[in-house]
Amino acid sequence: MTPVSPIAGPVEWISLAFPGPTLDAAIAPALAGLVDSGTVRVLDAAVLHKDADGTVTGGELEDEDGAAFGAVDGDVLELLSDEDLVRIAATLEPATTTLVLLWENRWAAAFGDAVRQVHGTVVGHDRVPREDVDRALAAAATRPAEAPGTEEARP
Repeated sequence: MTPVSPIAGPVEWISLAFPGPTLDAAIAPALAGLVDSGTVRVLDAAVLHKDADGTVTGGELEDEDGAAFGAVDGDVLELLSDEDLVRIAATLEPATTTLVLLWENRWAAAFGDAVRQVHGTVVGHDRVPREDVDRALAAAATRPAEAPGTEEARP
């Protein structure tokens, strides 16, 4: 096995479901762009297919469309276990294809190092659904602007 460079940034997994029996190669350039720019490093990837009758099969990213997804360079460390994939598969809708990625957020590595050097720790982390962000932005756009210096302090 080729030695893997140390992981410095936060590591996350994401599961993306798409309608139909195959993963659309149209997402490959965007994913490759994240990798090529150094924004993320793919540590593992899997593809799950759930047929209309509920049968689940799994495969590798390069099995989907080798030409398109072959440009996505990563260290496939097989960190996603079979148990992880079974748990994800149980949540999938029939007649879908799901891309499961485990990646290092390289963009956050320097900040993470700085936090660790001063003994900081993560005490909360979550993703805000896009629909919630859109609603909050729409609500903020309809509120009257406050005069400078009249803002309330946040708790």
